[in-house]
Amino acid sequence: MAHADSQLTEDNAIWFLDSGCSNHMTGNKNWFIELDESFRHTIHLGNNTTMSVLGKGSVKFEVEGITHNASDVFFVPELTNNLLSMGQLQEKHLFIIMKKSTCRIYHPQKGKIIDTKMTLNRMFVIYATPKPLPRTCLTIEEENLEDL
Repeated sequence: MAHADSQLTEDNAIWFLDSGCSNHMTGNKNWFIELDESFRHTIHLGNNTTMSVLGKGSVKFEVEGITHNASDVFFVPELTNNLLSMGQLQEKHLFIIMKKSTCRIYHPQKGKIIDTKMTLNRMFVIYATPKPLPRTCLTIEEENLEDL
């Protein structure tokens, strides 16, 4: 399994492009802009272990000034790596081209949206900034209109 030390901070994230991963997955609940916590599933890893999926939703992040919205992302609390499923990206009609040591992802209307180089351990990583929904606290004040 892929690993990078600084991937689970609040300000930046490392996502691995994974051709063997069936779904986008992250272990960071704070990154979701929407999350259905009633969704349950079990994922099976390559080493014959399993992990529980405790929700599914959308994650928004920015890569080199472009904001992306990844939908159908599994929330897997035990997961220590963020994974983008190349199969899921293709289902969204994105084009993935790997040539030499570069991986480029193209949107049918927007053109090239992601460009990344292969790392020394032959992984394609995307350095992203999570864009979760801002936490807002609203208050309600009651006025007694009879006193006016």
